[in-house]
Amino acid sequence: MFAAETRVAPELPGDFEYEPCFLDAAESKAIFSGLRSTVAWKQDHASFFGRRVALPRLTAWYGDPGSSYQYSGIVNDPLPWTETLQRLRIALQKRTGARYNSVLLNLYRDGSDRMGWHRDSERELDSAPTIASLSLGEVRRFRLRHRRTRESIDLELLSGSLLVMKGRSQRDWEHCVPKAKQALGERINATFRWVGVG
Repeated sequence: MFAAETRVAPELPGDFEYEPCFLDAAESKAIFSGLRSTVAWKQDHASFFGRRVALPRLTAWYGDPGSSYQYSGIVNDPLPWTETLQRLRIALQKRTGARYNSVLLNLYRDGSDRMGWHRDSERELDSAPTIASLSLGEVRRFRLRHRRTRESIDLELLSGSLLVMKGRSQRDWEHCVPKAKQALGERINATFRWVGVG
């Protein structure tokens, strides 16, 4: 099921690992299709400067009972794991050596859907979380920006690729998926993480 080769992109800082072929092409396509049709996608609205604004993407939250997660005024209570997400969780735990009790899924419907600059630093997360980010579908640009030096790095996230963020990654770096100028197809991003329960 999973490709054996592991490659770390040499241009990335030490707290990031990029594996372009975690899933092979056939598995990537099948999993994308399955998640696209079975996940309970929803349109969330976030709070920005006192205004409620529709997120420029669809989202879903799955996980263990009690693994709720809050960001930008959005409270995510977990839906039960699907068979596919559970299988991916087990494989990613084996690959990274970390535990995951939840996954945030984002559906980018076209090139205008995006994710703004942010860090995954909510109170429910550990101070140095390991986040496993799986990309499926359309290739999208992923940008990193160092909080102090403002150094920036661009990475093209391929379908079936895995980006692991750990250590000081969330303290030192911000990341985003910018809007694309050209017309693009759909992309699903699944970020597995551990959130505090209770």
